[in-house]
Amino acid sequence: MRFFPRLLLSHLLVILLAVLGMFLSAELVAPNFYREHVNRMAAMMTGMIGTANHELRLDLETGLRTTLTSALLASLPLAGGVAIVTAWLVSRRLGRSVQLLDEGSRALAQGNYARRLPETGQDELSDLAHNFNVMAGALEQVEQGRVELIGNVAHELRAPLAALRGYADAMQDGVMTPEHAAQSISREIGAMDRLVRDLSLVSRVEAGKVELHLKAIDPQGLLQIMRERFATPFEDKGVQLQITDAVLPQIKADEERTLQVLTNLLSNALRHTPAGGKVSVTVQTEAALLKFNVQDTGTGIPAEHLPRIFERFYRADPARSRNEGGSGVGLTIAKGLVEAMGGEMWVVSNVGQGSVFSFTLPTFTVLKSNS
Repeated sequence: MRFFPRLLLSHLLVILLAVLGMFLSAELVAPNFYREHVNRMAAMMTGMIGTANHELRLDLETGLRTTLTSALLASLPLAGGVAIVTAWLVSRRLGRSVQLLDEGSRALAQGNYARRLPETGQDELSDLAHNFNVMAGALEQVEQGRVELIGNVAHELRAPLAALRGYADAMQDGVMTPEHAAQSISREIGAMDRLVRDLSLVSRVEAGKVELHLKAIDPQGLLQIMRERFATPFEDKGVQLQITDAVLPQIKADEERTLQVLTNLLSNALRHTPAGGKVSVTVQTEAALLKFNVQDTGTGIPAEHLPRIFERFYRADPARSRNEGGSGVGLTIAKGLVEAMGGEMWVVSNVGQGSVFSFTLPTFTVLKSNS
């Protein structure tokens, strides 16, 4: 039997039991009230018409009981009709909600993640519909991310594979010698290898399974490595690199992963800052955290792209990023690594004025006192 008929029958059964209980209670309790009322009436009538006999008392009690029973029976059709209609309406609403939930869950099971339920009312059923819609929205985003991931991976692999095919054809046609093609083939293989390693790292970061070796680190040592690593690339492009030089507390972090985060942010800043521009790295203490800021005077990021800038393969300027070698997962990895080390990452940007990527890491002394 379907849910709606079973729910309606259960309500009708409750109504029937309530009616029977009402009649039974009336028949059991009412006689005491009859007798008390008859006794008062008999006492009043004694003074007016003499001593009231026993037959008069029984007649009055029978009359009251008959009147009550008749009144109950007379009101039964109206009360029963109202109760049945109410039960039908309530059962219909509950049944409809369950039916919509069943249809929605079936749609989700079949891959229709765009399905939503109507949210009406202020009760638990409305909350259930809202929670269902939130779940469906999350599944839709996951599915959309999966489709985008497959498409982006295919796009990223298409270019090096096409280049490898071109080199192979050139060697077969005798246009290019194997020795000459080897270097180019090695470069394309390296690009695919980096993509595979980045994807592997992204999956581990998002699953919270990245391996970290936390220890006390001197931030100035990290900044010095950045100076040495990026001095030549910045000089070649004509972009000024300015890194803060101050006495800073130690942080509790993974040195290799922190360098990876800084490298990613500085590489992005260099990529998007034209010649003659400036990139600065500043570090400041905020309570129990150390805040790193990488600021550039580049093109900036449009406001509509900021909410998705840390998503996998998302690019505010896809053509430029691919042409310059960006894989589209660097910021995703950087943000995941920072959060895995107990910090946060965010960005503030204005078109034409540049961007500021900031992240925090806990200081070593605070973590040490809590351990």
